[in-house]
Amino acid sequence: MNRILIVDDERPIAHLIEMNLTHAGYLCRCAYDGEEAVSLVDSEPFDLILLDVMLPLIDGYDLLEYIRPLEIPVIFLTAKSDVRDKVRGLKLGADDYLTKPFEIIELLARVETVLRRYHKTDRLIQLADLQIDTLSRQVRKGGQEIPLTKKEYELLLLLAQNKNVALFRETIYERIWGGGDMGDSRTVDLHIQRLRKKLGWESRIVAVYKVGYRLEAEE
Repeated sequence: MNRILIVDDERPIAHLIEMNLTHAGYLCRCAYDGEEAVSLVDSEPFDLILLDVMLPLIDGYDLLEYIRPLEIPVIFLTAKSDVRDKVRGLKLGADDYLTKPFEIIELLARVETVLRRYHKTDRLIQLADLQIDTLSRQVRKGGQEIPLTKKEYELLLLLAQNKNVALFRETIYERIWGGGDMGDSRTVDLHIQRLRKKLGWESRIVAVYKVGYRLEAEE
């Protein structure tokens, strides 16, 4: 299980991020100022740090310079949207830069991308008796392989990587079918129906009224 440190002095934002990352299967710790973050980094191992720029005691830029020799990937999360701030953060060694406010699904996607870049993602995703092998793209349920189309596999992986998170239909369509106008609004619904049937997950992939779908998974 990947360990993520969230460093943000706005506690409601830090707790919201922590809740969603925990639901997605990550182990999270929070720090609310730069000195607390240094203490945690010195005492615990982390696979990724989500770092605000404007922090009490030690700001995000100085903290990033302290973290860099430890070779822990960092994603900046900040309200500072000026291009110069972004360039400064990236030049200091940040792996990505996300401007507030942001959608949780975008944060989850960027977290997964950075962890994969550092080869820190789990090859196997286990959900009850279902196993997803992200290297071979094979899906097994109860030890039996479930044949899925490319889009069905990508849809399942998206749901699994965002388990217990309600995903908008538009977001699902953008991530799986490449964005743009949804066109036939039934595309997502039909693929969900087929995926439910193949997996026997009629009660696990649930419709969320006026939103889209959520994969329910035990913590």
